[in-house]
Amino acid sequence: MRVLIVSPRAQGIGGIAYHVSTLARKLRERGFNVTIYSCENTLHVPIKGLANPSFAFSSWLKCLLDLPYPPQPYDVVHAHNIPSALAMRSSWAKKKILTLHGVYSEQLEVLHRWFPRAVAKRAERIALSWADELTVVSMDAAKHYRKKGFHVHYIPNAIDFSELPSQGLKLYDNQVIYVGRLSKEKGVDLLLKAFKETPQYHLLIVGGGPKEAELRRASRRLSNIHVIGPKPRKLALKLIKGSDLLVQPSRREGLSTAVLEAMAMGVPVIATNVGGNAELIKHQTTGLLVEPDNVASIIKAVEMLITDSSLAKKLATQAKSHVAAHYSWDKVLRQYIRLYKEAAD
Repeated sequence: MRVLIVSPRAQGIGGIAYHVSTLARKLRERGFNVTIYSCENTLHVPIKGLANPSFAFSSWLKCLLDLPYPPQPYDVVHAHNIPSALAMRSSWAKKKILTLHGVYSEQLEVLHRWFPRAVAKRAERIALSWADELTVVSMDAAKHYRKKGFHVHYIPNAIDFSELPSQGLKLYDNQVIYVGRLSKEKGVDLLLKAFKETPQYHLLIVGGGPKEAELRRASRRLSNIHVIGPKPRKLALKLIKGSDLLVQPSRREGLSTAVLEAMAMGVPVIATNVGGNAELIKHQTTGLLVEPDNVASIIKAVEMLITDSSLAKKLATQAKSHVAAHYSWDKVLRQYIRLYKEAAD
């Protein structure tokens, strides 16, 4: 089976990039012929606010001009998020599948407040109508789109346990880590405020994005906050494994790969009660949930887990078992392959 995957990113430590690259690798291991169109091999403007729109146009043109002779259409085109939908529509594929890594119109509202909300929702609805099949990575997104009248399949993000390190890398005592994109919707600015008030705890911020320079400037005089930028995936995983806990303060979230990875490695997790976090984390059972945009609740949760090691160990153990049971790539891959074959048939 020939599969075309379209995604703004297919490399790096970002959750969508990891999901796409791992899906492609595992499909190839099963004998699928997989092609990827992403920013890594498609023209785009690498500037905040222009990268996704330029990728959308370039990938659309790339798919439109993809006319092999003799005609050999893809069996399935699998697009990830709305910027890939235009390419999905123009592709020479028998069936079109679109995966949404969150509620896109809500994410756009947080990132670009200037963009008219009604226009964003209308554009999203049109893009979704182009797909033969829709999938989402969280039950929160599934409920949202089903209320809008769309039929969606819930296929969550997943973890490849064979990639997880056995040994962690600990740089400081009381080491807390954030790993992910450095952008407004991720709420990393809240961590700066929280750890400014708790100098006894060290915060590692791993990742890149439009807020990186701003975060570096703001942390210069704070000896306990370390903005170390994007790192190779293997190193990022070792830093998570070596940390006392992972904090994810997102304002909007699909189903966080970083949170899944921390839970799978037995690292306690604190996350905001938004999007897929609420289904992944059961409060005080597999982690701690805090309210979004609430610095005081982040501080309280960090202090609770660092000072109460027995609670932290209990949450981490239960979280590890939960992820192993429900978020393995073997299970998720079977769901995608079944959907591909059903769509192609």
